[in-house]
Amino acid sequence: MSRSVPRILAAPVVAAALLAPPGAAAAGPPLGPSPVVTRAGLDPALVAGRGATVDYVEQEAEHGRTTGTVIGPDRSAYTLAGEASGRRAVRLLPGQHVELTLPRSTNALTVRYSIPDAPGGGGITAPLRVSVGHAPPRTMTLTSQYAWLYNQYPFTNDPGADLLHPDWWITECSCVPAATTPAPVIGKPFRPHHFYDEQRMLLGRTHRAGEVVRLTAPRGTAAAWTVIDLVDAHLVAPPRTVPRAVNALSFGADPTGRRESADAFDRAIAYARRVDRPLYLPPGTYQVNRHVVVDDVTIAGAGSWYTVVRGREVALETPAPDGSRHTGVGFYGRDAADGGSSDVHLSGFAIEGDVRERIDTDQVNAVGGALNRSTIDGLYLHHTKVGMWFDGPMTGLRVTNTVIADQIADGLNFHTGVTHSSVTNSVVRNSGDDALAMWSEGTANASNTFAYNTVQSPVLANGIALYGGADLTVAHNLIADPVREGSAIQVGSRFGAEPFTGRLRITGNTTVRAGTYDLNWNIGLGAIWFYALDRSIDAADIEVRGDAYLDSTYNAIMLVSDWPVKDSVRIDNVRFRDIRVDGTGTSVVSARTAGGASFANVDARNVGAVGVNNCGSFHFTPAGSEFGLTDLGGNDGGWLASWLLPNTITCDDRPPVVPPPPPSRW
Repeated sequence: MSRSVPRILAAPVVAAALLAPPGAAAAGPPLGPSPVVTRAGLDPALVAGRGATVDYVEQEAEHGRTTGTVIGPDRSAYTLAGEASGRRAVRLLPGQHVELTLPRSTNALTVRYSIPDAPGGGGITAPLRVSVGHAPPRTMTLTSQYAWLYNQYPFTNDPGADLLHPDWWITECSCVPAATTPAPVIGKPFRPHHFYDEQRMLLGRTHRAGEVVRLTAPRGTAAAWTVIDLVDAHLVAPPRTVPRAVNALSFGADPTGRRESADAFDRAIAYARRVDRPLYLPPGTYQVNRHVVVDDVTIAGAGSWYTVVRGREVALETPAPDGSRHTGVGFYGRDAADGGSSDVHLSGFAIEGDVRERIDTDQVNAVGGALNRSTIDGLYLHHTKVGMWFDGPMTGLRVTNTVIADQIADGLNFHTGVTHSSVTNSVVRNSGDDALAMWSEGTANASNTFAYNTVQSPVLANGIALYGGADLTVAHNLIADPVREGSAIQVGSRFGAEPFTGRLRITGNTTVRAGTYDLNWNIGLGAIWFYALDRSIDAADIEVRGDAYLDSTYNAIMLVSDWPVKDSVRIDNVRFRDIRVDGTGTSVVSARTAGGASFANVDARNVGAVGVNNCGSFHFTPAGSEFGLTDLGGNDGGWLASWLLPNTITCDDRPPVVPPPPPSRW
């Protein structure tokens, strides 16, 4: 039961004075109209101080000039508009184009796009003509080989496949197909998703602000349509060198990519460790089709635009002890069971994988293993299963200034006993599962931080997810456009995670167009949601402070337990303070659990339904709901009326949605 939410986002305009210096208009190519610059599809003023500081400027294609068609807005899963940044994009038929004006000096572009799958799955390739100013047009070769998944988890590349799990309940028929007579007819392809990919292009020169970028789907292309979602305009620094470094070329690494370089990397790493010097990967494309094991070494590239480590996914003759059926390009620390690796420092290169299907047992991640007292900076990770998956126990990892794009599963996961580690100033776009996660399976994570990151369009699950652990911080992140079965921020006792203990701080984050529709529960989620499943969430010190929840599709805040355990788990001791809610399709708070929370200085406007939708644990007792709300004052906007306190039953299981106006400055 998917739903389209019609609304048009405000279009922030960069002042024309920023386009070119005085006296420059008479020289060079003609200037285009003023560009519309956004961050996560929003006026940048609405998200100041939140998210990553990046070397590019974002422009949504729908704000450009086009001979094509703007699609959306749409919040529905399984639609091209629903997976687009800002929930709108531009569809081009062969011969059509979209134009954008450069808002700054630019020498490189990233284009986020979608083209059709092959009829039988597996993807196609198609050209996109890129023209900037009066420079000769260049051709970008687009592909859908890493997109277009179908069906139920863990999905398939086959659009004609029957249900992978006919014994699962599905929303489409509100039934278990294998137990239904007569058997329901399920349309194919079933649940197509993960439509988008992105590609980068160095332009070969620097173009000035005000020049026009034209993206054209050429006549004769194999793609019946080409959807352009957004364009990032970069000003990339020149390739860097590393003084006194060991050069990988001296050990036989091939920068043309024609020969395998994994063995050469091994030799170069061993020598760099022996002489205690960094290893330098000069500009080039290096073919690596297996894991490169790293320990006590610094590896630096010339920059992620210049040094690319690329590999194929390779089937193993027999499965590995960890269950992997494939291997592929990746830099891995040693297993934690073997002591892990330490003092590893990776920076300034890209890892391009070749993962096209989700096999959860496969270790085909860009970076993995256990890395203690290590740093990762300035990487670009693309087309692997997970950008970074760390299996602890391990401690002291710092990830900074890194881009993770177009993953089949998670963007990054701190899994099992990861402590004193952080991810900051990084971008995750189009992950196939949680973009950033801390998962305390079996052994608790502790003292970790996700801060100042930008997450865009996670196709499945959440932008940021915490599954158990102690003393965790999620701060100053920008999270936009989660698509289905998750939302922007989740605090969950699930997946066998250890309990939450100590201090949990979620502070200063902004979410936008979050609160997705959960297909299994058949309800809308909150932009932030606390979920009790395996056990209660009752750490003594849980505070959500300073967040902004903008244009939430359903609720801003949800506290929920699953129906089979609703009488045995609770959510308690959660404090919400200094929150701004601008636009909800339904309520500010949806409570579907026993427990309680307090609220202070939570301001809300443009609320679509009753401020508090309080179902408790669905017993509807004469004493009121099993969930209590404490008003600590300063809660403006009328959403927390006195009659709702402390535990009035206001349960509307699936309230109608009232789309709010676009968010604006407070």
